[in-house]
Amino acid sequence: MGNFRAWLHRLGANISAGLRGFMMGRYGNDKLNVVILAAGLVVCIVELFIPLVPLRLVLTLLSYCLLGWALFRSFSRNTYQRYQENRRFGLFLDRLRDREHRYYTCPKCKQTIRVPRGKGKISITCPKCREKFIKKT
Repeated sequence: MGNFRAWLHRLGANISAGLRGFMMGRYGNDKLNVVILAAGLVVCIVELFIPLVPLRLVLTLLSYCLLGWALFRSFSRNTYQRYQENRRFGLFLDRLRDREHRYYTCPKCKQTIRVPRGKGKISITCPKCREKFIKKT
């Protein structure tokens, strides 16, 4: 029994080292991947309760596409691009949670500007290019 345990432990260590070597230089997992996988799982579960065959086929295909997208992002070697996608997703989530401010883009330089909500019509000055524009908050 002790021999088998040692063999099993060596096998686990070899598999772990192989996976670490395979994932070296690849992006891995992040918050966006977790959301993509959760969305795929939700679509897959919803698909189980749909009686229409064509709609079930579309939902199954959608869940497979979401799974493939998450796997592509995990195994991608373009780590900078995946990091930027996750950063933009984080900014999007922060904007959804921020109920005290509105976000506008400067019409001249496209800089994002955060202003307080509930102030009525205000004149906004872009901090980057000093362009002035009026928006309702």
